[in-house]
Amino acid sequence: MNIEELREFCLSLPAVTEDIKWENHLVFSVAGKIFCLTGLDLPLQVALKIPEDQFDELTQTGDIVQASHFARRQWMTVLDESRFSRAEWEHYIRQSYELVKMKLPRKIRDSI
Repeated sequence: MNIEELREFCLSLPAVTEDIKWENHLVFSVAGKIFCLTGLDLPLQVALKIPEDQFDELTQTGDIVQASHFARRQWMTVLDESRFSRAEWEHYIRQSYELVKMKLPRKIRDSI
């Protein structure tokens, strides 16, 4: 998945906004809460929220690491864009979106 495909998929999810933060990071949020971010420089490296029970399995290969500056064991950074198929990318992006969305207040979740 390249950066344009990432943007297209993230923006297809309900109530998603995109922004540039920290000078060179493309950030996708739902109700102001980040669920996906990537640097604008190549190689593409994408940080996503994951369930804690998937963390150890996903980070065993070396091309996925704990995301820096995020909650311990709940965020991964995929270092190689070819690590996942398109379907797997969409699964992990959607999963991150849903995990973040579920932490929002019910009133906000219901409006999305």
